[in-house]
Amino acid sequence: MLAYAMLCDVLAACVQVGHTRVVTPDGDAAAAAVAAGAEVVPDPGRGQGTAVEAGLKGIELDGILVVNADVPPDLRSLLAATPAGGLALVEARDGTTNALSLPSAGAFAPLYGSRSSDRFRAHAATLGLQAVSVALPNLADDVDTMEDLARLQRRAGPRTQACLAELEQSAA
Repeated sequence: MLAYAMLCDVLAACVQVGHTRVVTPDGDAAAAAVAAGAEVVPDPGRGQGTAVEAGLKGIELDGILVVNADVPPDLRSLLAATPAGGLALVEARDGTTNALSLPSAGAFAPLYGSRSSDRFRAHAATLGLQAVSVALPNLADDVDTMEDLARLQRRAGPRTQACLAELEQSAA
């Protein structure tokens, strides 16, 4: 229920910015994506990098954002911080990558995991692209634990906040 609320908040932000694709194996998440006006891509089931590759397949557009569903969205700030023709990334506190702004689908490589932000910067350099790290707390702070949620609750989207309030009432 909470993950679904977080996804819906991220979807609401994404569809306001542009064409949105959601890669998921979950039927409820796919239905939410369609209801929000997003396109659904089946998850190939081999990890985050493979899921992103599936979502990018066939995209001819310039300027692509890759965003995890467990972050309070701040997409326009990420777009504004992206160098022309370059790559911007938002690192989580643990050095993983929570969001990417890519000049094209061809600039992506499945490099997620521990210290992935370093690998994404190095990959950009091999492509001759300028890469910048962007400090956006609403994208850098992902939710991996209930402590993370408690810390980020005021910055969470409206559906996530409503779900948390409902959970608190149930626990009381």
